[in-house]
Amino acid sequence: MTGGVVVVVPPERAGEPEPLADVTVAGGPTRSASVRAGLAALPAGVTHVLVHDAARPVPVRDVWRRVLDALEAGDVAVVPVVAVSDSLRELNGGAVDRSRFVAVQTPQGFRLDVLQHAHEGAGDASDDATLVEATGAKVSTVDGDPRNIKITEPWHLTVAELLTA
Repeated sequence: MTGGVVVVVPPERAGEPEPLADVTVAGGPTRSASVRAGLAALPAGVTHVLVHDAARPVPVRDVWRRVLDALEAGDVAVVPVVAVSDSLRELNGGAVDRSRFVAVQTPQGFRLDVLQHAHEGAGDASDDATLVEATGAKVSTVDGDPRNIKITEPWHLTVAELLTA
């Protein structure tokens, strides 16, 4: 696996340098369009790709390693997951068995040709594994980490600061 780091940014930030980026490209109006922009900027020779959301700014090295290890072992698509700890209910129904569910994290890893094929139809999804799975490819899972938090609310920033202190 050869490669580099492609960072996809909002169009208004496309000219600004990004730390650790080999290439910076403008994203699109949707998550999937942004991933397609990143795929188009990959250097030659890349065989696998990790897609990571900027909303998860506390990278947990062990999670990245598990995703990479699964790809190196032959998986074509792999996502880190964590158990759901909250009780769950359907909006218009009763309680559901939470043991049947996991929360999906990033980075999500893919064999490049599998991810490119999933994006050929220019579809949109909440994550790339959903698009890949729609093509019939198997998506494997590895252990994620609860510290790999997603920043969706202002108070999550305080948690992220505590995790990186």
